[in-house]
Amino acid sequence: MPRLICVSLIVVLGFLAACSAPLRGAEKLFQAGAATSNITPPLGEMIVGNWEPIPATHIHDELFARCLVLDDGKTKLAIVLCDNVGIPEQVFDAAKSLVTAATGIPASHQLMASTHTHSATTARGKSKMLTQAELSDYQKFVVQRIADGVRRAVNQLELATIGWGSVEEPSEVFNRRWYMKDSAHTGNPFGGVDRVRMNPPLGSASLDRPAGPTDPEVSFISVKSVAGRPIALLANYSLHYVGGVPSGDVSGDYFAYFGKFIAEKLAAEDQSPPFVGMLSNGTSGDVNNINFQEKNPKRYAAYEKMQEVADKLATKVAAENEKITFHPWVPLGAAATELPLKVRQPTEEMKKHFAAVKIKAKDEPAGHRREMIYAERIDGLKEAPEVVHVPLQVLRIGDLGITAIPFEVFTETGLEIKSRSPFEDAFTIELANGSFGYLPTPEQHRLGGYETWLGTNYVEENATVKIVDTLMKLSDSLR
Repeated sequence: MPRLICVSLIVVLGFLAACSAPLRGAEKLFQAGAATSNITPPLGEMIVGNWEPIPATHIHDELFARCLVLDDGKTKLAIVLCDNVGIPEQVFDAAKSLVTAATGIPASHQLMASTHTHSATTARGKSKMLTQAELSDYQKFVVQRIADGVRRAVNQLELATIGWGSVEEPSEVFNRRWYMKDSAHTGNPFGGVDRVRMNPPLGSASLDRPAGPTDPEVSFISVKSVAGRPIALLANYSLHYVGGVPSGDVSGDYFAYFGKFIAEKLAAEDQSPPFVGMLSNGTSGDVNNINFQEKNPKRYAAYEKMQEVADKLATKVAAENEKITFHPWVPLGAAATELPLKVRQPTEEMKKHFAAVKIKAKDEPAGHRREMIYAERIDGLKEAPEVVHVPLQVLRIGDLGITAIPFEVFTETGLEIKSRSPFEDAFTIELANGSFGYLPTPEQHRLGGYETWLGTNYVEENATVKIVDTLMKLSDSLR
């Protein structure tokens, strides 16, 4: 009898274990969903990205908010990339509020960023430092379309696997800040002389050496259904926009072409739900794809160069995508905070200089061709606050960490984050959750150049030190 009881207990326990196995498995289900929302503006809206805004007269390719939602069973993350030069925190916050209300995803778990295409109409206000009293019609439109895109991605959540990896493409990244042998090339609109020059003359005998590094890594996250159908691929590359767009054209630049080409290379063009290809801007505040040492570079037709760059990236990423490990489940996490940073104020010397500039502008040629532009920008700082609170964020996807910074970040900062991150793999998305201007390092501030000028950069000179330290604390909290 005792033996029969023992055997019966074993059978019962085995049955209970078998029944409980699916429940334990259910806790480890991983889901993903992706969608796009069209954010193309009406013609006549102002295109920004050059020194003077111009009205949009033609839509070459539609602009999108590309959305990816991940769910590990306990935590949901939403990542949104918008075809825009830079979207302010106020707009993203409004979109996040709508998403939270509809889906329950906390704002801290939503990463929203601009790609930094220079051929999109503005969703920015007049000042990077001032909060608008009311959003413009286009800003309100973008808010709603972002929220709709995330909601649709949530609606399309399905069982999925996820993997990540990276390749290198060094041929398209060049530091655009150069030490110059001749100070005639390094004057600034503040009446002084810098040590470095942004975008110096091609092939100039005065070129000395680049003022900073580049990062050739193309990091990517790939998501597919359990049946193997591609759902989305999100890549990251530290290259500014490419350009080569006719005046008045609206385009998503090479970021948009990457989305198109990666779909083709993964044979994911015609499927339901549609595949979403995404390319985020890494730390590229001081990097473009111009080799300044070339005296006679190849001439490209409109849109040709950006397609070449996008195809290079998509080809390498698609090949590496075949080699990475796809996981049936990984833990997700998010951490976010606001960091107070002092706003730079014009010195008395600057004020006197631009007062004199305005007086002589009526009768004399400008000493520097950008003097009046920066005179206006300095005037615009009169109402700026003494401190801004910038949003910083880290997302965890398994052993991958994604940091989000609301500035145009120099590559050396991105490399520092990669080297210090507690995660096995890491990359940074810039212009994320806001748009507060350029972010040089303290060392680069001492060299001068366009990216350091007040009116291009707005926050204290040691901001990168505080930002990186804060991001590392957030990263550690997720580990």
